[in-house]
Amino acid sequence: MTEGRAVAPHRVTVLALDGVHPFELGIAHRVFGSAGGRYEIRTCSTDGRPVRSAADFDIAVAYDSAVLETADTVVLPACDIATSLGGELPDSVREAFARIRPGARIVAICTGAFVAAAAGLLDGRPATTHWKRAALFRSTFPRVHLDPNVLYVDDGDVLTSAGAAAGIDVCLHLVRRDHGSAIANAVARHCVVPPWRDGGQAQYIEQPVPPETSAGTAAARQWALENLRHPVTVDELATRARMSKRTFARRFSDEVGMSPGRWLIQQRVFRARHLLESTDLTVDRIAGEVGFATGTSLRQHLFDAIGVSPQAYRRTFRTEAAPRPQRAGAARPAPAFG
Repeated sequence: MTEGRAVAPHRVTVLALDGVHPFELGIAHRVFGSAGGRYEIRTCSTDGRPVRSAADFDIAVAYDSAVLETADTVVLPACDIATSLGGELPDSVREAFARIRPGARIVAICTGAFVAAAAGLLDGRPATTHWKRAALFRSTFPRVHLDPNVLYVDDGDVLTSAGAAAGIDVCLHLVRRDHGSAIANAVARHCVVPPWRDGGQAQYIEQPVPPETSAGTAAARQWALENLRHPVTVDELATRARMSKRTFARRFSDEVGMSPGRWLIQQRVFRARHLLESTDLTVDRIAGEVGFATGTSLRQHLFDAIGVSPQAYRRTFRTEAAPRPQRAGAARPAPAFG
Protein backbone atom coordinates (compact mmCIF):
# COMPACT_ATOMS: atom_id res chain seq x y z
CA MET A 1 0.00 0.00 0.00
CA THR A 2 1.31 3.45 -0.88
CA GLU A 3 2.31 5.45 2.18
CA GLY A 4 -0.22 8.15 2.99
CA ARG A 5 -2.95 6.61 0.87
CA ALA A 6 -6.36 6.59 2.55
CA VAL A 7 -7.58 3.12 3.44
CA ALA A 8 -11.21 2.31 2.72
CA PRO A 9 -13.28 1.74 5.85
CA HIS A 10 -14.51 -1.74 6.72
CA ARG A 11 -17.98 -2.16 5.24
CA VAL A 12 -20.71 -3.32 7.63
CA THR A 13 -24.10 -4.18 6.12
CA VAL A 14 -27.13 -4.76 8.34
CA LEU A 15 -29.84 -7.00 6.84
CA ALA A 16 -33.26 -5.98 8.15
CA LEU A 17 -35.99 -8.62 7.86
CA ASP A 18 -39.69 -8.39 8.67
CA GLY A 19 -40.32 -8.17 12.39
CA VAL A 20 -36.89 -6.68 13.06
CA HIS A 21 -36.38 -5.37 16.59
CA PRO A 22 -35.50 -1.65 16.42
CA PHE A 23 -33.04 -1.77 19.32
CA GLU A 24 -30.99 -4.60 17.82
CA LEU A 25 -31.24 -3.02 14.37
CA GLY A 26 -29.58 0.15 15.62
CA ILE A 27 -26.69 -1.48 17.51
CA ALA A 28 -24.32 -1.73 14.53
CA HIS A 29 -24.80 1.93 13.63
CA ARG A 30 -24.33 3.04 17.22
CA VAL A 31 -21.22 0.98 17.96
CA PHE A 32 -19.38 0.78 14.63
CA GLY A 33 -20.49 4.29 13.73
CA SER A 34 -18.73 5.62 16.85
CA ALA A 35 -15.32 4.30 15.77
CA GLY A 36 -14.09 7.43 14.04
CA GLY A 37 -14.86 6.53 10.44
CA ARG A 38 -13.20 3.11 10.59
CA TYR A 39 -16.44 1.46 9.49
CA GLU A 40 -18.97 2.26 6.81
CA ILE A 41 -22.45 1.07 7.82
CA ARG A 42 -25.38 0.43 5.49
CA THR A 43 -28.80 -1.05 6.19
CA CYS A 44 -30.69 -3.03 3.59
CA SER A 45 -33.78 -5.16 3.18
CA THR A 46 -34.02 -8.01 0.71
CA ASP A 47 -35.70 -5.79 -1.90
CA GLY A 48 -34.99 -2.25 -0.72
CA ARG A 49 -38.57 -1.75 0.45
CA PRO A 50 -39.59 -0.84 4.02
CA VAL A 51 -39.76 -3.68 6.52
CA ARG A 52 -42.25 -4.25 9.31
CA SER A 53 -40.64 -3.83 12.71
CA ALA A 54 -41.49 -5.57 15.97
CA ALA A 55 -42.70 -2.17 17.22
CA ASP A 56 -45.65 -0.11 15.96
CA PHE A 57 -43.84 1.37 12.96
CA ASP A 58 -42.24 0.30 9.71
CA ILE A 59 -38.61 0.96 8.86
CA ALA A 60 -37.50 2.43 5.54
CA VAL A 61 -34.06 1.46 4.25
CA ALA A 62 -31.88 3.00 1.57
CA TYR A 63 -30.52 -0.20 -0.01
CA ASP A 64 -31.51 -3.61 -1.29
CA SER A 65 -29.53 -6.83 -0.93
CA ALA A 66 -27.10 -5.85 -3.70
CA VAL A 67 -25.00 -4.05 -1.05
CA LEU A 68 -24.30 -7.43 0.57
CA GLU A 69 -21.95 -8.21 -2.32
CA THR A 70 -19.39 -5.69 -1.03
CA ALA A 71 -19.92 -6.19 2.72
CA ASP A 72 -16.95 -7.14 4.89
CA THR A 73 -19.27 -7.83 7.84
CA VAL A 74 -22.96 -8.72 7.67
CA VAL A 75 -25.10 -8.14 10.77
CA LEU A 76 -28.34 -10.10 11.31
CA PRO A 77 -30.40 -8.36 14.00
CA ALA A 78 -33.13 -10.07 16.02
CA CYS A 79 -36.44 -10.37 14.19
CA ASP A 80 -39.81 -11.97 14.90
CA ILE A 81 -39.89 -14.11 11.76
CA ALA A 82 -36.62 -15.83 12.75
CA THR A 83 -38.24 -18.19 15.25
CA SER A 84 -40.98 -19.20 12.81
CA LEU A 85 -38.72 -20.19 9.92
CA GLY A 86 -38.80 -23.88 10.79
CA GLY A 87 -35.23 -24.24 9.60
CA GLU A 88 -35.94 -22.93 6.08
CA LEU A 89 -35.18 -19.51 4.65
CA PRO A 90 -37.78 -17.72 2.51
CA ASP A 91 -36.71 -17.47 -1.12
CA SER A 92 -36.05 -13.73 -0.86
CA VAL A 93 -33.77 -14.21 2.16
CA ARG A 94 -31.99 -17.16 0.55
CA GLU A 95 -31.32 -15.06 -2.54
CA ALA A 96 -29.99 -12.25 -0.34
CA PHE A 97 -27.62 -14.65 1.42
CA ALA A 98 -26.36 -15.88 -1.94
CA ARG A 99 -25.03 -12.37 -2.56
CA ILE A 100 -22.76 -12.41 0.50
CA ARG A 101 -19.22 -12.91 -0.73
CA PRO A 102 -16.94 -15.66 0.62
CA GLY A 103 -14.86 -14.45 3.55
CA ALA A 104 -17.40 -11.95 4.83
CA ARG A 105 -17.84 -11.96 8.60
CA ILE A 106 -21.33 -12.80 9.89
CA VAL A 107 -22.69 -11.41 13.17
CA ALA A 108 -26.07 -12.72 14.39
CA ILE A 109 -27.66 -10.84 17.28
CA CYS A 110 -30.18 -12.67 19.48
CA THR A 111 -32.72 -14.53 17.29
CA GLY A 112 -30.69 -13.52 14.26
CA ALA A 113 -28.90 -16.79 15.07
CA PHE A 114 -31.98 -18.62 13.77
CA VAL A 115 -31.49 -16.94 10.40
CA ALA A 116 -27.78 -17.80 10.32
CA ALA A 117 -28.55 -21.40 11.28
CA ALA A 118 -31.27 -21.72 8.64
CA ALA A 119 -28.70 -20.53 6.10
CA GLY A 120 -26.46 -23.43 7.14
CA LEU A 121 -23.77 -21.16 8.58
CA LEU A 122 -23.76 -22.69 12.06
CA ASP A 123 -23.79 -26.43 11.39
CA GLY A 124 -21.17 -28.10 13.56
CA ARG A 125 -20.17 -24.78 15.11
CA PRO A 126 -20.60 -23.21 18.57
CA ALA A 127 -23.28 -20.54 18.87
CA THR A 128 -25.64 -18.84 21.28
CA THR A 129 -28.99 -17.04 21.19
CA HIS A 130 -31.47 -15.64 23.69
CA TRP A 131 -31.93 -18.12 26.54
CA LYS A 132 -35.73 -18.07 26.14
CA ARG A 133 -35.38 -19.41 22.61
CA ALA A 134 -32.76 -22.06 23.40
CA ALA A 135 -35.12 -25.07 23.48
CA LEU A 136 -36.70 -24.09 20.16
CA PHE A 137 -33.29 -23.48 18.62
CA ARG A 138 -31.97 -26.88 19.72
CA SER A 139 -34.99 -28.73 18.36
CA THR A 140 -34.84 -26.85 15.06
CA PHE A 141 -31.06 -26.95 14.57
CA PRO A 142 -29.68 -30.03 16.35
CA ARG A 143 -26.38 -29.85 14.44
CA VAL A 144 -25.44 -26.53 16.04
CA HIS A 145 -23.45 -26.64 19.30
CA LEU A 146 -25.64 -24.22 21.22
CA ASP A 147 -24.52 -22.67 24.51
CA PRO A 148 -27.41 -20.56 25.84
CA ASN A 149 -25.52 -19.56 28.98
CA VAL A 150 -23.07 -17.06 27.47
CA LEU A 151 -23.31 -13.50 26.19
CA TYR A 152 -21.72 -14.17 22.82
CA VAL A 153 -19.66 -16.70 20.90
CA ASP A 154 -16.77 -15.75 18.61
CA ASP A 155 -16.06 -18.55 16.14
CA GLY A 156 -13.82 -16.51 13.89
CA ASP A 157 -15.83 -15.53 10.83
CA VAL A 158 -19.23 -16.21 12.45
CA LEU A 159 -20.28 -14.62 15.73
CA THR A 160 -23.55 -15.00 17.63
CA SER A 161 -24.87 -13.18 20.67
CA ALA A 162 -27.63 -13.36 23.23
CA GLY A 163 -30.39 -10.78 23.34
CA ALA A 164 -30.45 -6.99 23.41
CA ALA A 165 -27.40 -5.62 25.28
CA ALA A 166 -25.32 -8.69 24.38
CA GLY A 167 -25.46 -7.38 20.81
CA ILE A 168 -23.58 -4.31 22.03
CA ASP A 169 -21.05 -6.60 23.71
CA VAL A 170 -20.33 -8.59 20.56
CA CYS A 171 -19.99 -5.45 18.40
CA LEU A 172 -17.63 -3.84 20.92
CA HIS A 173 -15.71 -7.11 20.96
CA LEU A 174 -15.29 -6.86 17.19
CA VAL A 175 -14.07 -3.26 17.42
CA ARG A 176 -11.59 -4.47 20.02
CA ARG A 177 -10.56 -7.38 17.78
CA ASP A 178 -10.16 -5.09 14.77
CA HIS A 179 -8.52 -2.07 16.40
CA GLY A 180 -7.48 -2.88 19.98
CA SER A 181 -8.73 -1.89 23.40
CA ALA A 182 -8.00 1.85 23.18
CA ILE A 183 -10.40 2.35 20.26
CA ALA A 184 -13.00 -0.02 21.75
CA ASN A 185 -12.87 1.79 25.08
CA ALA A 186 -13.33 5.13 23.34
CA VAL A 187 -16.36 3.75 21.49
CA ALA A 188 -17.78 2.41 24.77
CA ARG A 189 -17.34 5.79 26.43
CA HIS A 190 -19.09 7.48 23.51
CA CYS A 191 -21.99 5.03 23.78
CA VAL A 192 -21.96 5.24 27.61
CA VAL A 193 -21.75 1.46 28.05
CA PRO A 194 -19.28 -0.86 29.84
CA PRO A 195 -16.20 -1.30 27.62
CA TRP A 196 -15.96 -5.05 28.00
CA ARG A 197 -17.95 -8.05 29.17
CA ASP A 198 -16.48 -11.47 28.63
CA GLY A 199 -18.38 -13.57 26.10
CA GLY A 200 -18.36 -16.43 28.57
CA GLN A 201 -20.19 -14.38 31.19
CA ALA A 202 -23.57 -15.84 32.06
CA GLN A 203 -26.77 -14.50 30.58
CA TYR A 204 -29.11 -13.10 33.22
CA ILE A 205 -31.67 -15.90 33.28
CA GLU A 206 -34.70 -15.22 35.49
CA GLN A 207 -32.64 -14.21 38.48
CA PRO A 208 -34.45 -12.14 41.13
CA VAL A 209 -33.49 -8.49 41.28
CA PRO A 210 -32.42 -7.47 44.80
CA PRO A 211 -34.90 -5.06 46.43
CA GLU A 212 -34.00 -1.41 45.96
CA THR A 213 -33.75 -0.96 49.72
CA SER A 214 -31.15 -3.69 50.12
CA ALA A 215 -27.43 -2.99 50.10
CA GLY A 216 -25.67 -3.95 46.90
CA THR A 217 -22.16 -4.92 45.93
CA ALA A 218 -21.43 -2.10 43.47
CA ALA A 219 -19.34 -0.03 45.89
CA ALA A 220 -17.25 -3.06 46.84
CA ARG A 221 -16.72 -3.90 43.16
CA GLN A 222 -15.61 -0.36 42.41
CA TRP A 223 -13.14 -0.46 45.31
CA ALA A 224 -11.79 -3.78 44.02
CA LEU A 225 -11.22 -2.33 40.54
CA GLU A 226 -9.28 0.55 42.07
CA ASN A 227 -7.12 -1.86 44.08
CA LEU A 228 -6.59 -4.82 41.74
CA ARG A 229 -2.83 -4.72 42.19
CA HIS A 230 -3.29 -5.60 45.86
CA PRO A 231 -4.27 -9.07 47.16
CA VAL A 232 -8.01 -8.31 47.33
CA THR A 233 -9.98 -11.15 48.91
CA VAL A 234 -13.67 -12.03 48.98
CA ASP A 235 -13.61 -11.68 52.79
CA GLU A 236 -12.36 -8.12 52.42
CA LEU A 237 -15.03 -7.27 49.84
CA ALA A 238 -17.74 -8.70 52.08
CA THR A 239 -16.49 -6.64 54.98
CA ARG A 240 -16.55 -3.47 52.89
CA ALA A 241 -20.12 -4.28 51.81
CA ARG A 242 -21.02 -4.87 55.48
CA MET A 243 -22.26 -8.36 54.78
CA SER A 244 -21.34 -11.86 55.83
CA LYS A 245 -19.22 -13.68 53.28
CA ARG A 246 -22.14 -16.01 52.44
CA THR A 247 -24.64 -13.17 51.97
CA PHE A 248 -22.14 -11.18 49.92
CA ALA A 249 -21.41 -14.13 47.62
CA ARG A 250 -25.12 -14.72 47.04
CA ARG A 251 -25.88 -11.03 46.42
CA PHE A 252 -22.83 -10.69 44.16
CA SER A 253 -23.93 -13.65 42.04
CA ASP A 254 -27.44 -12.19 41.75
CA GLU A 255 -26.08 -8.84 40.54
CA VAL A 256 -23.15 -9.92 38.37
CA GLY A 257 -23.96 -13.45 37.24
CA MET A 258 -20.80 -15.08 38.59
CA SER A 259 -18.96 -15.67 41.87
CA PRO A 260 -16.80 -12.92 43.42
CA GLY A 261 -13.67 -15.03 42.98
CA ARG A 262 -14.28 -15.63 39.30
CA TRP A 263 -15.10 -11.95 38.76
CA LEU A 264 -11.84 -10.86 40.41
CA ILE A 265 -9.82 -13.16 38.16
CA GLN A 266 -11.74 -11.94 35.11
CA GLN A 267 -11.07 -8.29 35.93
CA ARG A 268 -7.36 -9.00 36.50
CA VAL A 269 -7.11 -10.78 33.17
CA PHE A 270 -8.91 -7.93 31.43
CA ARG A 271 -6.54 -5.36 32.96
CA ALA A 272 -3.57 -7.52 31.97
CA ARG A 273 -4.81 -7.72 28.38
CA HIS A 274 -5.06 -3.96 28.23
CA LEU A 275 -1.50 -3.57 29.51
CA LEU A 276 -0.21 -6.19 27.06
CA GLU A 277 -1.80 -4.23 24.21
CA SER A 278 -0.84 -0.74 25.30
CA THR A 279 2.54 -1.02 27.06
CA ASP A 280 5.93 -2.71 26.81
CA LEU A 281 5.91 -3.85 30.44
CA THR A 282 7.26 -7.34 31.09
CA VAL A 283 4.88 -10.16 31.90
CA ASP A 284 6.13 -10.27 35.51
CA ARG A 285 5.61 -6.51 35.90
CA ILE A 286 2.10 -6.73 34.45
CA ALA A 287 1.30 -9.61 36.79
CA GLY A 288 2.24 -7.40 39.72
CA GLU A 289 0.22 -4.46 38.38
CA VAL A 290 -2.98 -6.53 38.15
CA GLY A 291 -2.66 -8.53 41.35
CA PHE A 292 -1.39 -11.91 40.20
CA ALA A 293 1.35 -13.29 42.43
CA THR A 294 3.70 -14.26 39.58
CA GLY A 295 4.07 -14.07 35.82
CA THR A 296 3.40 -17.81 35.75
CA SER A 297 0.03 -17.23 37.39
CA LEU A 298 -0.83 -14.57 34.80
CA ARG A 299 0.20 -16.87 31.97
CA GLN A 300 -2.04 -19.65 33.27
CA HIS A 301 -5.08 -17.43 33.83
CA LEU A 302 -4.69 -15.76 30.44
CA PHE A 303 -4.41 -19.14 28.73
CA ASP A 304 -7.47 -20.40 30.60
CA ALA A 305 -9.43 -17.32 29.49
CA ILE A 306 -8.50 -17.01 25.81
CA GLY A 307 -6.15 -19.90 25.00
CA VAL A 308 -2.97 -17.95 24.20
CA SER A 309 0.23 -16.90 25.97
CA PRO A 310 0.95 -13.26 26.88
CA GLN A 311 3.60 -13.08 24.15
CA ALA A 312 1.24 -14.43 21.51
CA TYR A 313 -1.53 -12.08 22.63
CA ARG A 314 0.77 -9.05 22.51
CA ARG A 315 2.15 -10.09 19.12
CA THR A 316 -1.35 -10.42 17.69
CA PHE A 317 -2.40 -6.93 18.75
CA ARG A 318 0.88 -5.31 17.76
CA THR A 319 0.36 -6.62 14.21
CA GLU A 320 -3.43 -6.32 13.86
CA ALA A 321 -4.51 -3.29 15.84
CA ALA A 322 -3.57 -0.73 13.20
CA PRO A 323 -5.46 2.58 13.13
CA ARG A 324 -7.16 1.77 9.82
CA PRO A 325 -6.81 -1.77 8.50
CA GLN A 326 -7.36 -2.64 4.88
CA ARG A 327 -10.81 -3.86 3.94
CA ALA A 328 -11.12 -7.52 4.78
CA GLY A 329 -10.66 -9.59 1.67
CA ALA A 330 -9.33 -12.83 3.07
CA ALA A 331 -9.44 -14.75 6.29
CA ARG A 332 -7.22 -13.37 9.00
CA PRO A 333 -6.28 -14.57 12.49
CA ALA A 334 -9.20 -14.26 14.88
CA PRO A 335 -8.25 -14.79 18.52
CA ALA A 336 -11.23 -15.95 20.60
CA PHE A 337 -11.89 -13.64 23.54
CA GLY A 338 -15.06 -15.28 24.75
